[in-house]
Amino acid sequence: MSKTSNTKILVEGAMLIALATVLSYIKFYEMPFGGSITLEMLPLVIMGLRNGTKWGCFTGFVHGLLQMIIGFSNVMYCATLLAQIGCILLDYLLAFTVLGLAPLFAGLFKKNIKVGYIIGAVIVGILRFICSFLSGWLLWGSYAPEGMSAVHYSFVYNASYMIPDTLILAVIVGILAYSVPKLFRANNQ
Repeated sequence: MSKTSNTKILVEGAMLIALATVLSYIKFYEMPFGGSITLEMLPLVIMGLRNGTKWGCFTGFVHGLLQMIIGFSNVMYCATLLAQIGCILLDYLLAFTVLGLAPLFAGLFKKNIKVGYIIGAVIVGILRFICSFLSGWLLWGSYAPEGMSAVHYSFVYNASYMIPDTLILAVIVGILAYSVPKLFRANNQ
């Protein structure tokens, strides 16, 4: 790949990170202890589907860093250094990096790549849910109501916004895949 192609992909990634950041502030629903239904994942998934796993994961990672910087006060609620590291990894870095894996799963559906895009979006939404679930269980379980286990609380809490968020992502990816298929092809494809 030429320097020009890499530069174009970096610029595209920067623009999609900016769009994801703006979309993170447009909340359809917000949970009391963090987490919300937004369209933030969409630009990051599109980046991966257009440019491959490497660029998708890199873009997701950079977006996660940016979100961590913006929301760093959340990390300070963690009682120990180990919990802070866990929060940084599970709530920010891994949670957004996994969105770049969508092309791995989409590629399994070569006969109908548009269905693959939708499946890829759903699977990375599930992977992001797993990051949130683990964080809620391992780091934030103390917020569970009395008599409810941290595992159950984390599952219910995170599923309440991540399931709708993932379904919305899948529907929009599906609409775009069928109505604007060129969107998923990078300039060099």
